[in-house]
Parts: sequence; structure tokens; C-alpha cells
Amino acid sequence: MSSTELRRTALDATHRALGATMTDFAGWDMPLRYGSEREEHVAVRTRAGLFDLSHMGEITVTGPQAAELLNFALVGNIGTVKPGRARYTMICREDGGILDDLIVYRLDDTEAGAPHYMVVANASNAQVVLDALTGRAAGFDAEVRDDREAYALLAVQGPESPGILASLTDADLDGLKYYAGLPGTVAGVPALIARTGYTGEDGFELFVKPEHAVELWQALTGAGEGAGLIPCGLSCRDTLRLEAGMPLYGNELSTALTPFDAGLGRVVKFEKEGDFVGRAALTEAAERAASRPPRVLVGLVAEGRRVPRSGYQVVAGGEVIGEVTSGAPSPTLGKPIAMAYVDPAHAAEGTGGVGVDIRGSHEPYEVVALPFYKRQK
Repeated sequence: MSSTELRRTALDATHRALGATMTDFAGWDMPLRYGSEREEHVAVRTRAGLFDLSHMGEITVTGPQAAELLNFALVGNIGTVKPGRARYTMICREDGGILDDLIVYRLDDTEAGAPHYMVVANASNAQVVLDALTGRAAGFDAEVRDDREAYALLAVQGPESPGILASLTDADLDGLKYYAGLPGTVAGVPALIARTGYTGEDGFELFVKPEHAVELWQALTGAGEGAGLIPCGLSCRDTLRLEAGMPLYGNELSTALTPFDAGLGRVVKFEKEGDFVGRAALTEAAERAASRPPRVLVGLVAEGRRVPRSGYQVVAGGEVIGEVTSGAPSPTLGKPIAMAYVDPAHAAEGTGGVGVDIRGSHEPYEVVALPFYKRQK
């Protein structure tokens, strides 16, 4: 494959047969939408949607000191994750800047009895995370393995997803908690069934071998037909996660921010034993945030119809008080929405007099608490 050629998932021909609009995303040729972005969004909120997420980066970490390596390399306390559970965490630079946000699954121990973890990185950062983990593994009795080619990843999201998946598996879905995963068989295909969605809805992620991706996609499509399941692309995934107030690396998270700057200092576990990369810088960041609170990530809801975009300035009283990180029309609210980092003095819910500079015009917005949308359980 040439350096300019896009990577394709095992479902590439399926997407094209469905008439998907494809786009370059982090070096992968991915489906942006199959028809209407709004219809796909509404399907996930009210029924179910089927996604190909095979561009995500899976990295396996095993060996007697796998937990110790991950505790050193990441900011979370991975040693306390029990088999079958998952944890949201981050990998930071020595200066505390966020390299990526991650989900770490603790799988069943290896045949040799060693701990077995799967680290899932964002597609755009998978190589960076792999390189960092490999470099930080020096001195640990543990192996870091690039497993990006070993998995296809399908996700079924939405209120009808438990019923759809239950019709294809005898795995205990009722007992599968949020941020957990279990091995099972779905439509005859061996899979790791996880429950760690990114849409604000209930749903499942299915890690399978690439050669099984097409048959599993077809089985899920058939099982979901009566429930209104439709294929969904990356465009509606972005508006779904925005409504749910979930950060996206490159928008709400970056190397310029520490977890404390992003309002996610809770993921940093100083109480764990031993040193970890970034500990000293993050200790300073925590102290700085306590004495001089950083800008706060808030929600903005438009009073008009103009849509804010990443990088637009947030203003109040003629002063710049923040910056938009993500913005889009919200199909659920029926109005444009945005996430933005703003000065603490303007971060309280209901704060008025706030505008977004959209091509020189200060459009009025109301500050609201995140998330914009929370499903009824």
C-alpha cells in the first residue's frame, strides 16, 4: 500500500453497495453517510443504527507485568480493573499534555495465567499510542502488540439494540454492565461483546476477525430490519456524541491540554503505586487548576439558526471569553449547538449575553450544562 493510499475496512464493498458517501478519516476510507445524516441520527436516538468502526486502533498488552506497564504508561489505575471490565483513561506526555483518550479492556488471562488487556485508541492517534506504549514498555516483563489488522469492529447503537443483539446470541446481555465486555458468539461468529458506546444511547460493540465482518453485518441487518435498524456513518456519530457531551480528540482534547484543563482530572489516579509518565507535571496541573480554575467546557445553544464551528471565538461584553471546540445542528434539540471552553466567570448554566463570532457577526447563545441530551433509563 502506498503512503497516500487509504486503508479500507473489511466492509468496504458492503458500504459501496449500500451507496455510502465515503471520506478520508485518519487515513481510512470510511462511510460518512448512506443517505440522510438526520435520518441516521434519529434512527439511533429512537430505534437502532449499525456502524463500522474498524478504523479504531486495537493494541494488545500481555505478560506478567502488563498491569504494571499500563499503570506506568497511562494516567489511570489499570491494575484495579477486573477481568471482563473496561476503563476510560488517557495517555499523556511527560509535560501532561493528552496524547489520546483510551478505553482499556481487561480480558481473560492468557493460557499462561498472565494478565491480558486490549487498549483501544482513536484512529488518528493509534500509531502514536502504539509507539508510546512500546517505548514505555522497556524494563517491564510485558509485550505490546499491534492488533489493528486482527479486528473488525461493528457497533449497534440505540434503544432497540439489546433486542436485536439478543436475537443473535445467547450471551448474557442483561448481565453485561456499561464499560464491560465478554466473549461470546453472535450469529455464529466469535466476538468480544462490549458495552462502551459513544452515542449517548445503549448499545454494543462487537470485536471480530475481519473475515467475519460481512456475515455479521448482514446478520445484524436482517435481525434489525423489523426494529428499524439502518446503517449509519461517521457524520451522525459526531452529532450523536456532541449531543451526549462526549469529547473528541482533536476538538475537546489535545496535547495542548492536560486532563485537568479538559475538566477530566478525575481520570488521573495519583494514589496508585509507583511513578507514571506525566505524574510531576499533572500534580502541578492539579494544583494550578485548584488555585486558578482553567476555562470550563460548556454547552452552547443557539438562539438563531447559524451554526458555530470549531475554532470560532466565544465573546461577551466585547471581550473574547472562550473558543468553540465542536458545533453542529442538533436533530434532537432542533437548534444549532456547540461545546466550547469558556472563562469560569461565564460558565454557569443560564449565563446570558454570550455570543459566538460567526464571520464577524456575534450570534447570541445560551450557556447550558453538558450533556445536551441524556437518555431515559
